[in-house]
Amino acid sequence: MARLSLPFVVSIISATQAFLPATLQPPVASCVTSTSTCRRMSFMADSSDYKPEKSDYGEGGEDGNNNPASPLRGEVDMADVPTIDEIPVPMSRNNVGNRFLALVFDRTHSSKYNSGDVDEDDGSVLWEMHHDRVALTEEHVMWARKQNLYNETFNTGSMADVLWSHQLLSSDLQRTIGHAMCIDSPTIHHCREALSRDPIIRSLLGVDSDGECDVSSIPLYRWRQIRDHTLRRDDGRDGLPTMALAFDRPEAMSDGLREEIFTDHLEYLIRSERIIAGGPLHVATEEKTDPASVAVGTLLLFNAANRDHAVEFVENDPASLVGLYGTVTVHRYNNLDVTGKFVSENLYFPKQNTYQMKEAMEHWGYPVNDRQTKWLNW
Repeated sequence: MARLSLPFVVSIISATQAFLPATLQPPVASCVTSTSTCRRMSFMADSSDYKPEKSDYGEGGEDGNNNPASPLRGEVDMADVPTIDEIPVPMSRNNVGNRFLALVFDRTHSSKYNSGDVDEDDGSVLWEMHHDRVALTEEHVMWARKQNLYNETFNTGSMADVLWSHQLLSSDLQRTIGHAMCIDSPTIHHCREALSRDPIIRSLLGVDSDGECDVSSIPLYRWRQIRDHTLRRDDGRDGLPTMALAFDRPEAMSDGLREEIFTDHLEYLIRSERIIAGGPLHVATEEKTDPASVAVGTLLLFNAANRDHAVEFVENDPASLVGLYGTVTVHRYNNLDVTGKFVSENLYFPKQNTYQMKEAMEHWGYPVNDRQTKWLNW
């Protein structure tokens, strides 16, 4: 007897269901809210939708009487409730494959620390910068989330998405020392414009009399992430999330060493089963096809049991063993949630409260009543 694959069986059932009499059609999914009642449209295999007049409880009803259909689960009669057309949030227009890496180190960029009035060995200043950063972290996260939320009524001029932001930690894991951000943007100009609004960067660099922040001192690289499923481990699996920043020796850029060792380097990363994401860092030119956009280093995000293990992992990289890198730094990091995707309405339990999240979003300046945002968030 021939065996039918599961997708084929499901398609047969769906197609058959589309031609069932109205009395045998599946129930209409519906929801009730505190302010209004809305009908969620469902679609058959033939793309037809459930009409309000097509009830599972037709003439005669289940009990054989001619009474009108009773509401499902004690809910209100849905016959006269209009259908609401909800529009999803559009795909970001900034997803064009231009990924930039911005590196922000408090000790390097702090106008307070570099004023010349501070002793470099004064640990209290480092702790002061740590507390300043912690106090601004929430605002930094909300800035990134707003940057990522783009629709027809909110943030319509957004030209940069913050894909991730990692809070870098000191070697003793006691202080925050900076952050690294991956930004997707069509141009370098729009990327730097977004950086100029980051609350932490503005606090470090200061602003001019017009409230503008000059971010030209923030290192910016074009990151070409290696797209391979074997290099996409979950952060925190079999270790702690760690970042390695390696920059090539100047002479290595001309001797072809990076190209020679790339295959061995890639195989090492794959066999390790520890890579969260990785890829070479290039000069941040306006066009990614610009010949001047040469590779100058490597960014690796990986899981490590501890700092010694992280250092050992980087040192045993074939690229390190052949002397490709001039400098290598290793940092533990905290992954900040900058996605901006909060919560969705629970259609199985429509009475579940999500008003706390709605109030929080409204407090931070999100639109809460437009047609697109509510579709995404609750």
